[in-house]
Amino acid sequence: MFELNKLVRFNISQLKAYSSARDEFSGEAKVFLDANENSLGSPLTKWYNRYPDPHQHAVKLALSAVKGIQPAHIFLGNGSDECIDLLFRCFCEPGKDNVIICPPTYGMYEVSANINDIALKIAPLLPDFQLDLVHIETLVDANTKIIWLCSPNNPTGNSLNRVDMETILNNFNGIVVIDEAYINFAKQQSFIQELAEYPNLVVLQTFSKAWGLAALRLGMAFASTAIIDIMNKVKPPYNINQATQEFALKALEEVGQVNDMIKELVSMRQALAEVFESMPTVEKVYPSDANFILVKIKDARKIYEFLLTKGIVLRDRSSVQLCADCLRITIGTEKENTILVDAMQDWYQVQTIA
Repeated sequence: MFELNKLVRFNISQLKAYSSARDEFSGEAKVFLDANENSLGSPLTKWYNRYPDPHQHAVKLALSAVKGIQPAHIFLGNGSDECIDLLFRCFCEPGKDNVIICPPTYGMYEVSANINDIALKIAPLLPDFQLDLVHIETLVDANTKIIWLCSPNNPTGNSLNRVDMETILNNFNGIVVIDEAYINFAKQQSFIQELAEYPNLVVLQTFSKAWGLAALRLGMAFASTAIIDIMNKVKPPYNINQATQEFALKALEEVGQVNDMIKELVSMRQALAEVFESMPTVEKVYPSDANFILVKIKDARKIYEFLLTKGIVLRDRSSVQLCADCLRITIGTEKENTILVDAMQDWYQVQTIA
């Protein structure tokens, strides 16, 4: 049985959160003389001399309308990486607890675990890049606090089997995090609407991918109000800056444009995959539900280094488990994709001459 109070670190459960004066009143104030700001303004603009809303109420309200979920179920982080780190700090006791990851997967789960001195248990994906449920079950012990799942997965691009994820949610009494950074490019539905059914579920999303706002560093976590309350207690008081909140609000008014970009990227993803499938040394282009493709190709490292000489940067995933001789290729603009394909043709010509 899932009992959140047994998962929270004792020191966190006893923590008295930092409280600013702006946490301690409701309504609209006319004069702010509480936070020792420079009341005369700033060299940039008169608006940025004040601290931002510590709980990003306006952004959460606008986001709730887009996602169909109440603001109380939303946490905003300085990138999804802050959300990941906070979950470790809230629920995992350093030097004692452990978490499960399923590589190949997003690398920050491991990095954050190591930073927080949390033991990692490894349940590699099966050769088809799906979950090994039997292996995961054998790894769970009394100190396993979180299972990290990435769907669509990075770097493989595929969505994990939904029934498998539901099986874990139904049978694991710790926190299950489903990282949906690339969900907008997939046909699979988000787990956000399942929060009421699964009190142990945390869903991560981001403004970096489909929303095209990677430079703003704005991540989202969706969970029960009990989990969100714990995360809010631990986060820094003003973790999302004013400019980011303003840009996010503007972006949330342009859902139609975002959907159009998603359709265009998915179309270009299919076209680029077909081009790579026709290349002579490409062994496999893996199916993708993300804004990138994973390509298994002969001489992957040499091609990667050749492309660097042309000023083209891909991601060499050859050293990652199950991804030998694989390059991860982000879907670029039409011009960028053409430059990449032309450079690949140059590579083949060089090899023919050699």
